[in-house]
Amino acid sequence: MAIPHRAPEDTRLMNLEEFKKLLKKFDANKDNKISKEELQELLRSHGKHFSGWKSKRALGHADANGDGYIDENEMINLVEFAKKQLGVTVVAK
Repeated sequence: MAIPHRAPEDTRLMNLEEFKKLLKKFDANKDNKISKEELQELLRSHGKHFSGWKSKRALGHADANGDGYIDENEMINLVEFAKKQLGVTVVAK
């Protein structure tokens, strides 16, 4: 059985600042960092299955300093994740 994926025409385009704003909408405690749980909520809101597993993998990939959070400087590391999991393509301004 093939797993369906989003076609390119379903992809939303946004610049990096818009992408950061999207992430910050899920910053529940307003600490300017995204936790695994906050990332998981973002995935759930987009109807994604296995949100706990996917958020853990994304955090492991994006969290360059290993503190367990994605801060402002690390958000760029989520661009490929957003393309695959959220149907969002981040483009240059």
